[in-house]
Amino acid sequence: MSVVATARIRAARDGRGSTALPVLESDGPLALRRTRAPAPYAGVTVVGAMSAPLGGDRLAVEAEAGCGARLTVGAAAATVALPGPGPAHYDVRLTVDEEAELRWLPEQLISARGSELRMTTTVELAPTARLVFREEQVLGRHGESTGALATRLAVRRAGRPLLDQELGYGPGAPGGWDGPAVLGGHRAVGQLLVVMPEFEEKPMAARLLGPTAVLTPLAGPAALVTAVAADARLLREVLDRAMGLVLGGG
Repeated sequence: MSVVATARIRAARDGRGSTALPVLESDGPLALRRTRAPAPYAGVTVVGAMSAPLGGDRLAVEAEAGCGARLTVGAAAATVALPGPGPAHYDVRLTVDEEAELRWLPEQLISARGSELRMTTTVELAPTARLVFREEQVLGRHGESTGALATRLAVRRAGRPLLDQELGYGPGAPGGWDGPAVLGGHRAVGQLLVVMPEFEEKPMAARLLGPTAVLTPLAGPAALVTAVAADARLLREVLDRAMGLVLGGG
């Protein structure tokens, strides 16, 4: 039986200069836990309460950082897309208001053989909002081929498009997705998007971050790091180094 579930998070600045969580609603396999985070951030961890997403499931997470709030969201473990009757859908909807910051740092999404997942992430940013967004996909578990995975990331800032991209891997994806111009045989792919108002006057410079990663300034106050790697561990190492570089202004 397919599962339909939406988990909701809302962070708000409290009267003491810190961040409260007036809304923290778990649903179905999406369990939300309040966790420690350095002040003034509020921390939330997404805990998978059951195997999901299975084919046919429709899952969603909505997170909003209200004006002046600081919110960081992580996950307790990787998400594994599993086979089932029909495609699964996973939607992430993020909103960051004026002077707020959201750090969206989940664990990897693993596309198991035989699965079919369509994942869509939409982000709405106020003009003074800050965003640190990481996503990582691993194509197949150890020793197996990948499932079918289609993702879309659409980010708008002050009502205008900042980034809108679609990626597809596995059965049914456009030809060449695993060729030298795309993955080149690598099994892990990820990106890091950092949006900061300071980048309007001092944008990051484009540069290579090793043989399979690149930092690109966007036409807006943002920097995008794209990377591929042989496995999840190596990919995380690349993105962690990139995060330190970008957040450090280097």
